[in-house]
Amino acid sequence: MTERTDGAVNPSDAEVIVRSRTEPAVFGEVFDRHADAVFGFFARRVPRSEVPDLVAETFRLAFDTRARFDAERVRARPWLYGIATNVLRHHLRGARRHQAAHLRLAAPPDDAEGGEAAVVDAVDAAASWPAVAAALDRLAEIDREALLLLAWDDLSYAEIAEATDVPVGTVRSRLNRARRQLRAGLARTPDPQEPDHG
Repeated sequence: MTERTDGAVNPSDAEVIVRSRTEPAVFGEVFDRHADAVFGFFARRVPRSEVPDLVAETFRLAFDTRARFDAERVRARPWLYGIATNVLRHHLRGARRHQAAHLRLAAPPDDAEGGEAAVVDAVDAAASWPAVAAALDRLAEIDREALLLLAWDDLSYAEIAEATDVPVGTVRSRLNRARRQLRAGLARTPDPQEPDHG
């Protein structure tokens, strides 16, 4: 529970989800608390026109599987990101838009204030965004998603582990590998400012 400024106490996400198992309408509070974050998750990965349907599907699946939510986890955001990750993966496969989604990385997200800087700073502050996007595209999907959950969605290592259903040590390994491969990929990328003498 969290205390509000008026002294009242708000139930935790876990308490709301547990209560929604017998009072389904209460689940709307989970949507109210996290819809913006889930919207942002998708808006940074697919064209805006596709986002509302993916958000709706994420919350539909969350509602349908709320009985399996681990009430020991106080916050629902990592759980919702785990569902959103699966929804996104299915969407990209089913619609055969995987390549188009990665081309979107060539431009920084509209609403990701600092998102581009976080990725660029993590690999090479001097690199241009298109070079980072190309290097990201070469990463294994599991490594890329871990890095984007860290940089764009501001999840902690523990939250990424929860969202992707792997141990924290695996998250650390994936992020380490992703950073190493990004650095290597950027080192091989020619600087567009440098004249070509070949």
